[in-house]
Amino acid sequence: MISRELEAEILRLYHAEHWRIGTLSRQLNIHHDTVRRVLTQAGIPAAEQSTRGSIADPFVPFIQDTLARYPSLRASRLYQMVRERGYPGRPDHFRAIVARYRPRPAAEAYLRLRTLPGDQGQCDWAHFGRFAVGRALRPLMAFVMVLSYSRHLFLRFYQGAAMSAFLDGHVRAFSAFGSVPRTVLYDNLRSAVLERVHLERAPDAIRFHPTLLELSAWYRFAPRPVAVARGNEKGRVERAIRFVRERFFAARRFADLEDLNAQALAWCAGEAADRPCPEDRSRTVRECFEAERGHLLALPDEPFPAAERVIVRAHKTPYVRFDLNDYSIPHTHVRRTLEVLATVETVRVLDGSTVIASHPRSYDRGAQIEEPSHIKALEAHKRAGRAHRATDRLHYAAPSAGRLLQLAAVRGVHLGSLTRGLIELLDTHGAAALDAAIAAALAEDAVQLPAVRHFIDLHRAQRGASPPIPVTLPDDPRVRDLAVRPHDLAEYEKLAQESSDERSAPSPDPDPEPAKPDDTSGNDPVA
Repeated sequence: MISRELEAEILRLYHAEHWRIGTLSRQLNIHHDTVRRVLTQAGIPAAEQSTRGSIADPFVPFIQDTLARYPSLRASRLYQMVRERGYPGRPDHFRAIVARYRPRPAAEAYLRLRTLPGDQGQCDWAHFGRFAVGRALRPLMAFVMVLSYSRHLFLRFYQGAAMSAFLDGHVRAFSAFGSVPRTVLYDNLRSAVLERVHLERAPDAIRFHPTLLELSAWYRFAPRPVAVARGNEKGRVERAIRFVRERFFAARRFADLEDLNAQALAWCAGEAADRPCPEDRSRTVRECFEAERGHLLALPDEPFPAAERVIVRAHKTPYVRFDLNDYSIPHTHVRRTLEVLATVETVRVLDGSTVIASHPRSYDRGAQIEEPSHIKALEAHKRAGRAHRATDRLHYAAPSAGRLLQLAAVRGVHLGSLTRGLIELLDTHGAAALDAAIAAALAEDAVQLPAVRHFIDLHRAQRGASPPIPVTLPDDPRVRDLAVRPHDLAEYEKLAQESSDERSAPSPDPDPEPAKPDDTSGNDPVA
């Protein structure tokens, strides 16, 4: 911004001294666009701001006529057309000329939309950057739903905008409201609208997502998408997203997604609910919501099962791929078409109506989520797979192990012993410690198992950690599945202290032995 005095000086020099825009820019040390803005605000048309002739002047009538018929024609195409007619200029300068003569659309005015209590809610996704999960970089998406009358807000963050998150957001929003609006407005997102056909003399033909229709039938609300490119029709949720960005997310610190959602829930129930309601500044959003609550629809007895259904194909290995990760299945179900039911927390694999596997959902990339019984059953069925299983486990747990095994094979190291040793180190020290030790050994061009053990011990000593003690348990499930309740170690320390005190206390003298009579053939002693 420039001062009012400088604006007045620009206008004086332009009108009285007939300075050109370039002269004003150089002498007053301001940008030429700033000079043009001041002249335009003063009512001077852009075409009159320069008195110097231009090589484009003979082509201006053609440019104006073409833009009048094709207002959205690109400047690059128009440049080719005038080049064919003899224009000698460069394309960068020509773009500024086209922008000067391109007709501007008339400003559109909007009516203020008002809704009745309980009649409408608005829903949308908002992007808040990316969130690192292991090797994956997931989009951090915010599900936002707002009640149009009271402006009561629900906010929850997800690692993506998949259908499972979309459904879970609805279920949690309706549960937080304790009720359901009669109509919910959506943008034309794929989770809501699969197809939309524009008709000239009739409303658009809309094909909703079948899962959204199941959700709306369950909660008895009417889904309604807004018109294409008409974001003003759901301006309340757009304004709510801006409110979230400015008043909640800006400069906020959080440990993980669970912590962020806990803060969002507290913020919606606190600051967001206590702000003045835009429809009635004399009342808060909380007060308006209490007045609206009686007009909303009641919740059903059970929440909607918010699960995404995906058809997958199991190939020759006992895994199915879903959302960038592999989930194990029983080996008896390979080479089949299966169904995945995924929520934001779990992944279930079905063969028909039978659940054959259930796993916690992973948002990593390229991870293998396994049920140990699936792999053990396959190993028992195919003993030859044990060596491949160990190598595969090392590959995913410690990526550096692949390079180590390759160099070991070239140098004639016994791969079986090396693999078994690495698996033992993986079980006792963990994947991160093993991968760091292998990388350090490779840096020293050492591929033997003792080198890896040396660097594991070295790194452990640098961290000041105690050496791990391997625990070998029999395969008896009565032992492996036994739950042991841990005791407070303070009791043991107390017993040890008491035992130490007893050992340090002086003991009393033992009783003196009684004098033994002389065994001298029964005669009395001599006086």
